[in-house]
Amino acid sequence: MDLSLQKLTQALSLRQQIAALENRLSTLFGGSPSSGGGRKSRRRSRGARGPMSAATRAKLAAAARARWAKRKGTTTTAAKAPGKKGGLTAAGRRKLSEAMKARWAARRKAGGSSSAAKAPGKKGGGLTAAGRRKLSEAMKARWAARRKAAGRK
Repeated sequence: MDLSLQKLTQALSLRQQIAALENRLSTLFGGSPSSGGGRKSRRRSRGARGPMSAATRAKLAAAARARWAKRKGTTTTAAKAPGKKGGLTAAGRRKLSEAMKARWAARRKAGGSSSAAKAPGKKGGGLTAAGRRKLSEAMKARWAARRKAAGRK
């Protein structure tokens, strides 16, 4: 293989032209020009990393909590106030219960139960005993045919 100086300089010139064209193309489509000359990056992507241990996740979470506490100006040792916030009071629950009972009573009075709201003419669903038996026999025949075919191979 004859690699003269002229061929090497010509190859270098072509490589530089290709890199310049790739940079122009990437800037044309809004990307940032790559400095690698079209080669793949040696760094692995975020999804290609292996699983993280529980201890490492805990350390990262503690560091993140500390950063947020520092940013907000609070300490991480301050515990949350005990007890449940929000929710329904007994009076609110009673009022809601009465409203729902009144709504259900009005629906029953109007004759529109939730099961009657379904499309008319449709059965309740499920298989009849005869249909279930027919399906079972068809599946058994199919499985037998598969077992027979697998036995021949």
